[in-house]
Amino acid sequence: MSYIEELGTAAKKAELAMTTVGTKQKNAALAAIAESLEKNKDLIIKENKRDIENAKVNGMSEAMTDRLTLTEARISGMSEGVRQVMELKDPINEIIGGEELPNGLIVEKVRVPLGVIGIIFESRPNVTVDAAALCLKSGNVCILRGGSDAIYSNKCLVGIMRDAIKENGIPEDAVQLVVDTSRVVAGDLMKADKYIDVLIPRGGGGLIRSVRQNSTIPVIQTGEGNCHVYVDRFADIDMAVNITDNAKTSRPSVCNAIETVLVHKDVAEQFYTALEKRWNGKVKIYGDEECAKYMKTEHTATEEDYATEFNDYVLAVKTVSSIDEAIEHINRYGTKHSECIVTINLENAQKFRRCVDAAAVYVNASTRFTDGFEFGLGAEIGISTQKLHARGPMGLKELTTYKYLISGCGQIR
Repeated sequence: MSYIEELGTAAKKAELAMTTVGTKQKNAALAAIAESLEKNKDLIIKENKRDIENAKVNGMSEAMTDRLTLTEARISGMSEGVRQVMELKDPINEIIGGEELPNGLIVEKVRVPLGVIGIIFESRPNVTVDAAALCLKSGNVCILRGGSDAIYSNKCLVGIMRDAIKENGIPEDAVQLVVDTSRVVAGDLMKADKYIDVLIPRGGGGLIRSVRQNSTIPVIQTGEGNCHVYVDRFADIDMAVNITDNAKTSRPSVCNAIETVLVHKDVAEQFYTALEKRWNGKVKIYGDEECAKYMKTEHTATEEDYATEFNDYVLAVKTVSSIDEAIEHINRYGTKHSECIVTINLENAQKFRRCVDAAAVYVNASTRFTDGFEFGLGAEIGISTQKLHARGPMGLKELTTYKYLISGCGQIR
């Protein structure tokens, strides 16, 4: 039996056990996880530093190292996220439809867990905790495969969580970590359809494409975020600068940060001048000729730039002649994640909302709000950029499916 088969066998056994775990027991386990994370802050930070040291040796960028870093504040944030999940309504066994048929059969449509969820993600240890908490509350079993960059952090976090749930009568194998981060084992995981019901990749475009191309398990695509802000001809320039600044620089390594700003030609001079004053070289600009008149640019933006998720202090810029050109650009290069228009024109705002194909479409607000916590879902397992089976931030309900329960009194067909 291979390593992944061993994990899968243990996961299926835990899945059966989870069918009898009620809300009270799940909440007790989540409370124990939150408490244990805070109690073990020093140990977590110690193990995380091992990952950070390796990242520096391997030349990881500043933005990506920030994604990897755990501080006391971030650990407290993870604990708070777990507690918020604990407070959410348990979706399992919710009756979401049903009726009594003319023949007397009673049909109920009931929400149930997806089963065993495999999650492949990169360099963000907080994902380890978010994913485990959401899977636990929604009655699922999870097999987590983080990147080698965060292996020490992830081993520590998963160990803490397994101990916490075991103490509350839940099988520790309801939360498992793939500690062998080799590509061979990752390939085995993608083909473990005998054990895993759905696979969720969370990371950059390369990871997501690899999973989609190689998996024999149904995949929910998440994470890749080539997001845009369009500054309309009717934009409030101060608002546009503030939103662009926040959406690019507050945390450039995350998937809801923008990678391109599109600017209507009628407000180009005002906007570019104001943005140059705000940033003063803080962000590398790959712009067009109009942008270069008012901002320092590294080079003229290329087709490749417009298609790139930089995950860094880099922004592609394009001047457009109409809202239609902006929408066409977004639908061509965007990854259907989060898109924003800055405008005071109601007609243009409505047109942008209707025509832009994305999971989250904003009017006059930063794309950085696309997040399960911000949307009131508690933590999230990822941002789905596809249309089936979930779209946008994936909270508890997005980690469930349903089955029909039929009750009769001897009816035959």
